Amino acid sequence: MAALEPFSSRWVPLPEHVRLLTDPDRLPDGFRAAGVAAGIKPSGGTDVGLLVSDAVETTSAARFTRSGTAAAPVLLTRERCRLDAIRAVVVNSGNANAATGSMGLQDAAKMQGAASMCAGVPEDQVAVCSTGVIGVPLDARAVVKGLSEARGELRADGAGDLQRAIMTTDLFEKRAALAVELPGGTVRLTAQAKGAGMIQPSFATMLCFVQTDALLSIATADLLLAVCVQRSFDRISVDGQLSTNDTAILQASGASGVIVEPESDGERLFGEALDALLRELALAIVRDGEGSERIGRVVVRGGHGPNVERTARAVANSPLVKTALHGGDPNWGRIVQAAGMAIVDAAPLPIDVAIEGVQVCVAGQAIGHDVEELAARVKGPEVEYVIGLPGDGFETEVFFSDLGHEYIRINAEYTT
Repeated sequence: MAALEPFSSRWVPLPEHVRLLTDPDRLPDGFRAAGVAAGIKPSGGTDVGLLVSDAVETTSAARFTRSGTAAAPVLLTRERCRLDAIRAVVVNSGNANAATGSMGLQDAAKMQGAASMCAGVPEDQVAVCSTGVIGVPLDARAVVKGLSEARGELRADGAGDLQRAIMTTDLFEKRAALAVELPGGTVRLTAQAKGAGMIQPSFATMLCFVQTDALLSIATADLLLAVCVQRSFDRISVDGQLSTNDTAILQASGASGVIVEPESDGERLFGEALDALLRELALAIVRDGEGSERIGRVVVRGGHGPNVERTARAVANSPLVKTALHGGDPNWGRIVQAAGMAIVDAAPLPIDVAIEGVQVCVAGQAIGHDVEELAARVKGPEVEYVIGLPGDGFETEVFFSDLGHEYIRINAEYTT
């Protein structure tokens, strides 16, 4: 599936106080970035990136994978980095530095130390990220050499180079730049993300770096990132696989002088902009989806929270549902099957199902509908499924990609 213009999906509207900027290369005031080719990717291309905030009082927040086999960069950043004061991020693609033992931790530490010198910030303010093949030793020497080159390439309009440094199987770039109108003035908000496969809520296999020149307190940055990650990267699935390297980092330089006070209108408005930005990037990851032809959104409502959540994820991760989505087949029986797998020993389950606004099942029983009309509706790039379970009070959603031949080809040949 080709990339779309940002915020072209019906599911993620741009807030009224937010404007999409046409120069996504330019970072917010106080930030510089660079990306270089260091020879890490076997296919060549940009594979080492460096992002720096020149503001000494930069505040930040971070979220990481919950995988039990988290990669060395994740472990090192959690243990050795001041997560509320990250001023620099060093990243490589082409090698995940995961399942690499003590040597992997040493290599991550070398990356952190080299980036500290190149960025001119303390080591404990440098976050380390990697993405790529698991179980292969990282050539840390090549990364360090690349960083020495990146140091001289750092510039305020380097977001594009940083984006290219983090891409692996991605078919298109996933980034956007926003102008956000707040009571105290206008601030800039930018982000770069990567991800296409090994995607599962909890959360997606991805890297996402977010920058703003707004002045955020540590508590505000942490709160907003937590809430927005839950509504974006926690809500997507490509193949139901949890990655070893997931990392999302928000940095605020404060260089605009616009203060976002806690529990204020400014915090709410900035939060709405951040939420829209991360949801847009999350949808872009699903849309990429390693061979994806279309994407789905499943909405589940009911009176029992765990059942609602389990059903949404069961539908989003069902290979039967995903192949039907790929083929534009309105086979809603696969929806019912997935829900029944999520909620066992509950028969007869009075489930309701609607696809693209067409009701096909009520209280567990098929109802008449225009089959040809429904078949036409599921041929579009976005397909929505709405499921009703007994009771009310809970609602959730998951965005997911289809499953086709190209996904199998890419992953069958990933290391060969």
